[in-house]
Amino acid sequence: MSSELAIDAVLLNQLRNGDKVAFRRLYDQHYRKIYQFAKSFLKNKEQSEDILQETFLTLWAKRESLNIDLPIEPLLFTICRRLVIDAFRKATSSEKYRSNLLMTMNDADTNSEDRIIYADLLRVTEGAISHLPVQQQKVFRLNRFEGLSYDEIGEHLNISKNTVKNHLVVALKTLKSELNREGILYMLFITLFI
Repeated sequence: MSSELAIDAVLLNQLRNGDKVAFRRLYDQHYRKIYQFAKSFLKNKEQSEDILQETFLTLWAKRESLNIDLPIEPLLFTICRRLVIDAFRKATSSEKYRSNLLMTMNDADTNSEDRIIYADLLRVTEGAISHLPVQQQKVFRLNRFEGLSYDEIGEHLNISKNTVKNHLVVALKTLKSELNREGILYMLFITLFI
């Protein structure tokens, strides 16, 4: 066991027992990397700080179930990544956010490469969505682009909530497969559109 892992194991053992000093030491050791990781996706200081805090709050809440034989950093990155994805899901569920994002990207002359990548991703994604069966397209668009719940979609399309869920699951699998064929990273798709 490396010295870093040994130090982590001691701190994690103390943390499991509710030691706030050990928690602070872990925070001090890892907060910069976690913050930079969140900011690399979110591009927003305040939102990245919120994700950082939520990451460590989650660590504290789950402290009793921590495995002291495993390094802490991958766990922190996993927690942070899930929170970032959740933040994107919430944000991208509204058409207004996507419009604002596109406007921001259009206004930033220095980010022409980002605009090209984003426009390309939109084109490929729209093409992939258009290959879905009509009912799956409707369900996907109502849920992901309009932010409607399963119940609202079911009411709108006169189908059950379970049918909505099944259509969405199949649509996401199909889109993932299609985007993988196009060489688009599925993680990028998830963060921007889901």
